[in-house]
Amino acid sequence: MPYNCIFVLMEYEIKPQEKISLGLKELWQYRELFFFFTWRDIKVKYKQTFFGFAWAIFQPLLMMAIFTIVFGGSNQEGLPYTVFSLSGLILWNVFSTGVTSAGNSMVTNANIIKKIYFPRLIIPISSVLVSLFDFIMAFIIFIPFLFYYKIHVSLLFPLMLLVGVVITAISTFGVGSLLAALNIKYRDIRYVIPFMIQAMLFLTPVIKVPSDTWKYILAINPMYSAIELFRFGFNDQPLQWNFLLISISSAVIFFVVGLFYFRKTEAFFADLA
Repeated sequence: MPYNCIFVLMEYEIKPQEKISLGLKELWQYRELFFFFTWRDIKVKYKQTFFGFAWAIFQPLLMMAIFTIVFGGSNQEGLPYTVFSLSGLILWNVFSTGVTSAGNSMVTNANIIKKIYFPRLIIPISSVLVSLFDFIMAFIIFIPFLFYYKIHVSLLFPLMLLVGVVITAISTFGVGSLLAALNIKYRDIRYVIPFMIQAMLFLTPVIKVPSDTWKYILAINPMYSAIELFRFGFNDQPLQWNFLLISISSAVIFFVVGLFYFRKTEAFFADLA
């Protein structure tokens, strides 16, 4: 008895998302990879270290001590210098470590990129998540400083903390994804990143309060708004919205440009990596 067999051929086309899109639906489908890449990078970062996760605390504390010694520890914005510098450093470290990791992430994960398909944005986003893990560790040690110096904490502090972290994450992802895409094609970028991070530290209100003339230049740095809004929750100083709006606009621009360029070039990552 003859059998009729019907074969149905289905075609699947893998193509990048729209250039100005995070592709949230696709990222959600691959959500397990966020945990995999993030936890892997955390373990690699602290593997075979004597102090382990404590390095996330030691780094801002050591930098705070150095700045206090060098700059004399004078009060800034009505805050003891230790609180002033540490509040800036714990957010700045999110940006600096996140941008550095994200900028090199596509080259570091070249072997995985060449073998399997998954949303490439997962890699730089995971680098940002690792830096946010370090922030949580450092923030825990920051709280006792507020109590020790009897700093009045505003009711807006949780909101300002959230806004500061969100702006930091957006800025870190924007700059990091842009550098990640550029680093695939131009390997000189890996030498530029450390220099750029060091230069931007002095263009951020981490070390001292700049004059109003310098603030216009510093406001171009997206981390200016993140740090100033975070400090607003406990320093009772009025916000200078003209500078903040410039900085927030800079963060949004970096985010859009970084996402656009990453999406535009990701189809060639496997060939260039």
